[in-house]
Parts: sequence; structure tokens; C-alpha cells
Amino acid sequence: MAEEEQETKKSLKATGFRLLGILDVKNTPCAREAVLHGAGGAVGAGLIHFLATSRVKRSFDVGFAGFMFTTLGSWFYCRINNAKLRVQQRMIQEGIKNKVMYEGSVLDPTKRPAAETPPGAS
Repeated sequence: MAEEEQETKKSLKATGFRLLGILDVKNTPCAREAVLHGAGGAVGAGLIHFLATSRVKRSFDVGFAGFMFTTLGSWFYCRINNAKLRVQQRMIQEGIKNKVMYEGSVLDPTKRPAAETPPGAS
């Protein structure tokens, strides 16, 4: 019995927390932050709607909609920013690689041949 419990604990630690059995929150980029922002959005939207209308069921529905919209908005915003960051990193890496490869050669873009001035023009 004790060995089985330890194995299940190890397997849970290795896989991380799974939201609805689908999304591995620990290993998926932006998932943790999106779920936390969604929870805050749900509480805020539901509480404000309840204080304004005193309707419990409708406030729950508004809170759930707030969770969905806030989570998805935060998720897409974070993923788009991560994609932009990866593109910038890739461009910088290519530039560094090209600089190292062409440094000191004729193809070096930083070495521009001096424009020759015609004789007698000053």
C-alpha cells in the first residue's frame, strides 16, 4: 500500500496539475497566469454584478463569463507576446551568427569601402 501511494505521488509530481484533465498547467506556457487572472476576473465580475443587482444566479453566470473572457484574453495576450519574443530572439541569433561568420571578410557588412573621390576635387 505504501509503495503504491508513493508511486502515485511521484506520478502526480511528474505530470503537474491538470486542469479539467486536459491542460497541464505546470508545463504549458502562460497557463498558470491565465487561470489566475481568470479567477480574479470571475470574482470581480460576479461580485460587482451581485452588488449591483442582488441576483445570485445571474451573478454566478456573469462571474463564469468573466472567468472565460479574462482567461482567454490573458492566454492569447501572453502567447502572442511569447511568439514575438521568440521571433526577436531568432533574428538576434541569426545576426550574431552572420557577424561571426563574415567578420573580417570581404562580405562583412560593417566594412564599407571608402568612396573614392576623383582627383582634383576637394
